Amino acid sequence: MNGNIRVGNLFGIPFYINPSWFLVLGLMTLTYGGQLAYTTELRGIFPWLVGLFASLLLFASVLAHELGHSFVAISQGIQVKSITLFIFGGLASLERESKSPEGAFSVAIAGPLVSIILFGVFTAIQLTIPLPFALSLVVSLLAYINLILALFNMIPGLPLDGGNVLKAIVWKITGNPQKGVIFAGRVGQLFGWTAVIIGALGTLGVIPFGSFWTVFIGWFVLQNAGNAAQSAQLEDKLNHYTAADAFTKESPVVKETLTLREFANNHVIGKQPWRKFLVVDENGILSGVMDIEDLRATSTHLWNESTVKDLMKSKDDVKTVNDSLPLLEVVKILELQNQPELTVIKDDGTVLGLIEKKSIMEFLQQQATANKQPKLSLEKSAEKAESYSN
Repeated sequence: MNGNIRVGNLFGIPFYINPSWFLVLGLMTLTYGGQLAYTTELRGIFPWLVGLFASLLLFASVLAHELGHSFVAISQGIQVKSITLFIFGGLASLERESKSPEGAFSVAIAGPLVSIILFGVFTAIQLTIPLPFALSLVVSLLAYINLILALFNMIPGLPLDGGNVLKAIVWKITGNPQKGVIFAGRVGQLFGWTAVIIGALGTLGVIPFGSFWTVFIGWFVLQNAGNAAQSAQLEDKLNHYTAADAFTKESPVVKETLTLREFANNHVIGKQPWRKFLVVDENGILSGVMDIEDLRATSTHLWNESTVKDLMKSKDDVKTVNDSLPLLEVVKILELQNQPELTVIKDDGTVLGLIEKKSIMEFLQQQATANKQPKLSLEKSAEKAESYSN
């Protein structure tokens, strides 16, 4: 999984650590341990041990933030594919989008709410319980970091939680989830560019704030926001077309009354080498499937007297979709059910043909060429999964 290291499960959710996390853990331990060594009476390795303990608790706070998203998603029947800790914090990857803008809003806001609650808990501990000085510093740091975590994530641009909240609001107003993603993605790009510029100016000493890390974070936000907006544009486009628009016109559909000789001459010799053919009756209704290997295993002496119907197999394993189904739903079925192709049928059961990712891509490219628009990658939509990061 992109080089991530699986370390176990959390409440049934696969838990991963990206190698970049160890770098950040080390830097945080050295930085905070060094501060303790110079500002407290801790000596020897104790400042660094406290620094390591504080760093681990900070990441535990990030993990709690992601679990907030995850638990609300699970309550909506959404599978959480994984939680990953990486250089910028954490990432909860969800199987799918919520079914309503209200559901999407509740999933998005859950993480920042957990961080606010943790801020309140650590602040209360610091104010009400006498603690050793070093431990008091750790608790104070945890309260501060959780407050920053909540506020930073509420910036209203994807891929941050505030962007997902904004997406849900626009979705509610427009009734179109893709418009919500596009709008929140554009806002995210604006914040990303702002962070890159501020970081660059700060690094060059032009302004008194901003650093290389600001550039790094801005670039991360910029890239992810752009990808989200582009993916949503493709999904919006897919929603404007149906399966009837993009099925393969030269699909392997044959009538069951054909003799094997007619079938071979008209559909096999010199034609596209299909492995299987959809067999239909005289009304065009699906009646079975014929495997080209069965034809090859049949003696050519029998081809004139045997029909396709004699060799066809059951249609039970054929996955069908209605011709009026939006292409976006077709793509989701192809991906989620891991299907190489689907059979497109009309309301009356008449077979139109096969639809594949390849045929959808070709259709979109034709439309883009006709409308003089930039071509979009289908993979951005097909592989899309909701993610909540901080």
